[in-house]
Amino acid sequence: MKISLIIPCYNEEESLPALYTAIQDVAKTMKKYEFELLFIDDGSKDNTLKMLKEYAESDKRVKYLSFSRNFGKESAMYAGFCNATGDFVAVMDADMQDPPSLLPQMMEIIEGGEYDSVATRRVTRQGEPKIRSFFARGFYKLMGKISDVDIVDGARDFRLMTRAMVDAIVSMNEVNRFSKGIFGWIGFRTYWLPYENVERVAGESKWSFWKLLKYSMDGIIGFSDTPLKIASWSGIFFTFLSVIAMLVVFIKALAFGDPVAGWPSTICIILLVAGVQLFCLGIMGQYISKIFRESKRRPQYIIKDTNKKDVVRK
Repeated sequence: MKISLIIPCYNEEESLPALYTAIQDVAKTMKKYEFELLFIDDGSKDNTLKMLKEYAESDKRVKYLSFSRNFGKESAMYAGFCNATGDFVAVMDADMQDPPSLLPQMMEIIEGGEYDSVATRRVTRQGEPKIRSFFARGFYKLMGKISDVDIVDGARDFRLMTRAMVDAIVSMNEVNRFSKGIFGWIGFRTYWLPYENVERVAGESKWSFWKLLKYSMDGIIGFSDTPLKIASWSGIFFTFLSVIAMLVVFIKALAFGDPVAGWPSTICIILLVAGVQLFCLGIMGQYISKIFRESKRRPQYIIKDTNKKDVVRK
């Protein structure tokens, strides 16, 4: 049986030596499995691709796909899923925050036959900025309430899956991808493996706060229509409120003959309602933009260089 490891890389020249050594050590303890190391170079600007080519020359297990530019981690993961040939497929980061040493335990759980996937979740967030941890926990709680997908707090992309589950992921060829949501949406039985947070072995995270915020918005829009419902209910609420306000003004004018008084508060109400309208239009605009991107059906990645035969290009 073969295990394919999908490893997205973006400027990871400092992390690759430690990762490659760790994977080799794990592979030696899992001798009954054949390994495929599928590195996805996501348009790196450092020596990442050069190092991958050197590894490939001395190790036939190493395969690489190099993108023409940086398409993002989601596209890199999807390219890996499309081109992995193993009976079991795992995806992990190149920065060693996803410890390869967990693979034997993950494989043992899957071999039990009860689960189709073993996914990891961090039980601690040591070394992560507090503001990022706060918003991350809030995001997972929010997703749990407004969507039907199974996403637990601290969930990582690091997981080991059966071939059937990977084929289901590949069949979802949507452009606006949010893999954590896709993993939960397709179903299959998942075992959540907790582990202590591991800091990067080298370099800095490529995910800034604003990138994570944008990514979380993609997840919310991609797997929930709750924002649209909020916009609809806001419209109903303010329509009802405006009718009441008109009745109050009408009755006050008849009773006291003072229809002009209170114009500052009226201006404030107008600005509030206008703000809510723009907010609702913004929500609808986000959904429309996703539809626009999907309708163009552009390829999710473009491969510039590879040592792999029979490459799937989507």
